[in-house]
Amino acid sequence: MSLARIKKNDTVIVVSGNDAGKTGTVLKVNVKDGTALVGGVNVRQKAMRRTEKQAGGLVKMEMPVKLCKLMPYDADTKRGARVKTSDVDGKKARVAAKSGKAL
Repeated sequence: MSLARIKKNDTVIVVSGNDAGKTGTVLKVNVKDGTALVGGVNVRQKAMRRTEKQAGGLVKMEMPVKLCKLMPYDADTKRGARVKTSDVDGKKARVAAKSGKAL
């Protein structure tokens, strides 16, 4: 699977799972595990011990999502976009396959 189709700060849509249909911005990509942290997606509660900087209790945090469940979001078509590479101004760029819009 090509991991270069999803990068940090991309807007993505979740294709399958409990959060299917939700969109968010990629905060971090872990290539080794094949996962990504997406803002507002796969939010879980975790019990945290209090520290000097933080109060203890239940904290909501985003958990990693597998890259195979994510697709780049195309705002024009309002759905997930397949990605292809093409030359834009003499440089390689990621482009949505249907709309031809650069990601």
